[in-house]
Amino acid sequence: MATTTVSPAETPESVNSFGRLFGVLFSPKATFASIARRPTWLVPVLLLSILSVAATFTLGARVGWRAILEQQMQRNPLAQRQMEQLKPEQREQIIQQQLKYVPVIGYAGAAVATAITMVVIAAVFLGIFNLACGTSMRFPVSLGVVAYAWVPWAIYQLLAIVILLFKDPETVDVQNIVASNLAIVLPDGAARWLVVLLSSVDLFSVWTILLLALGYRAADPRKLSLGKALAVVIGTWLFVVLLRVGVAAAFS
Repeated sequence: MATTTVSPAETPESVNSFGRLFGVLFSPKATFASIARRPTWLVPVLLLSILSVAATFTLGARVGWRAILEQQMQRNPLAQRQMEQLKPEQREQIIQQQLKYVPVIGYAGAAVATAITMVVIAAVFLGIFNLACGTSMRFPVSLGVVAYAWVPWAIYQLLAIVILLFKDPETVDVQNIVASNLAIVLPDGAARWLVVLLSSVDLFSVWTILLLALGYRAADPRKLSLGKALAVVIGTWLFVVLLRVGVAAAFS
């Protein structure tokens, strides 16, 4: 009498969205393969937004919004020249006016900028990979890859909060709190375009680039090799960096 072999049902994935937060750091290849099969993105987006707001609150409380604003003005040659042409009372009036809006803009940006940035980047890469590389990726997959590739920036935000809590507020560089990019080697008064260029070479940016390449490769391994995915991600990053450097050079 013939026996019938019953194949076991496919085991559902046991790793949830929270588990993927750690998986993308310690087992990115398997984690991104899981994301490609069942894309999720809400948890990392919420986590990064919450941490960004927490870091912004800590920055404002420890350094002070006035000091933050004055530091930004000093880093902007055009704004600095304009302020130098004003009388002291006029400069103070402008600062007081801007202090009414800077905290609001800071918190609003911290709350929504991360989500908006991820959506835009996911849409850009979706278009590039589908049109130029022949993949058939869906937007939820692209957004899931971007959202989890951004998890290293959660570590950045946590480090920033710790540094702000324990470092002398007067010595905090508000544009490079963690000192994780090459701009730390530049002297005071360096050209704005050079600051923008070297600040783009950041440990967490490199980490994110590698995760993006791994993620998009996992999204369509038949059409994308790791080298091709890495070339697309690095090429897009270089384009954005050069654009920012050009804008900084033009307005400095």
